[in-house]
Amino acid sequence: MKVKILTRNPDEYLRETKRDIYKVPRNYNPALHPFEAAREYTRAMNAVKLERVFAKPFMGSLEGHKDGVSCLSKHPLQLSLVLSGAFDGEVKLWNLTQRTCDRSILAHDGIVRGITFDINAEHFLTVGDDKTIKIWKTEKPAFGEEEEPINTIISKTIITGISHHRSQPLFATCGEVCHLWEETRNEPIRTFKWGVDSLYDIKYNPVQTNLFAACASDRSIILYDARETGPLRRVVMRLKSNKLSWNPMEAITFTCANEDYNLYTYDIRKLKTPVNVHMDHVEAVIDVDYSPTGKEFVSGSYDKSIRIFEVDRGHSREVYHTKRMQRLTCIGWSLDNKYIISGSDEMNIRIWKARAAEKLGVLKPRERAALHYSEALKEKFAAHPQVRRIARHRQVPKHIYNAKNELRTIQEKIRRKEANRRTHSKKGAVPFISEKKKHVIREEV
Repeated sequence: MKVKILTRNPDEYLRETKRDIYKVPRNYNPALHPFEAAREYTRAMNAVKLERVFAKPFMGSLEGHKDGVSCLSKHPLQLSLVLSGAFDGEVKLWNLTQRTCDRSILAHDGIVRGITFDINAEHFLTVGDDKTIKIWKTEKPAFGEEEEPINTIISKTIITGISHHRSQPLFATCGEVCHLWEETRNEPIRTFKWGVDSLYDIKYNPVQTNLFAACASDRSIILYDARETGPLRRVVMRLKSNKLSWNPMEAITFTCANEDYNLYTYDIRKLKTPVNVHMDHVEAVIDVDYSPTGKEFVSGSYDKSIRIFEVDRGHSREVYHTKRMQRLTCIGWSLDNKYIISGSDEMNIRIWKARAAEKLGVLKPRERAALHYSEALKEKFAAHPQVRRIARHRQVPKHIYNAKNELRTIQEKIRRKEANRRTHSKKGAVPFISEKKKHVIREEV
């Protein structure tokens, strides 16, 4: 006689020790779980609500400057060191881990216009309104020694910005003209000029290291190649750009912060039209900096807010502000992709989390698994109206909220007027111009 019996392997349901979790067998057939979608929707709602509850991005401030912060520079090798320059000519070296000021140097007479580290980070260079370029040691001087620069270069023209080459002892400065310098020489090795009164900002490309770009006072962005005798090309916009930042992962794209409240991402192969227009600020955008991944960038504006944009999106994913923070003057994204450093004209440097609700510190395996599960649920239900509404909701100051409504009204009025003109005109007389093409006047080679 045959007797049918059920057999189970003890390894599938017994615990090895009393501390282990019970192993529960599960059949993944969707027909057996009719309420799974509803359950996951509820979990996604809870996950997105908890993300907003725990969104506390502000971490602390560094106090010590006696005037507004004019520029920032990150140490290329150490995450904890940051340099800052002020409007009174003072330069400070900060330790972010301990939130203390390691060094304080009265570097220039007037505003410190730019700071940058050299290739090995053994020295840093500063430029100011006193037409000097000063090279300083990064190490603190021994007890009893005075804070003196290693070398002082006196320029014949005003200098407003500086950027160092990634792998060679070369640096470029901008001002009335664009100069290319060697660290060992006190005279520029090359000068570039393209009929412009002054240049505001200059940045070396981190990937294609012979290429650099500058923002000019005639509302143009000029591209230079150190191997050529003159500038390569430029694009002229409707309003001037204040700062630009290269994408560290793509040698061909950069983003500029413009006076018309927007940011523009360009591809250098086709400067006639920007790749993307990033809108949300309600006043002039002052500074921009990319994350080390090249997928996001952060911007600071005169509207007293910081916004984080994804490269391929037109609107910001995050906005940071505090009651005390005034107009932003400089911004930076840390090289470990976790923090944002901002300087403003009320003399404070602030540290923020790059992801507002991220839990810092060591995560246990179960915590990490739960966070991954929550992220997957939020991504799965991202298009759902309720989930999307909670994920997008932000509290902004009243002046930003009112200015945003006013700007929206103005843009709708302009769009309606153009549509009416197009409707009541001869076909083709009033062409449709996209938002990307509106702000660019011409490209010159």
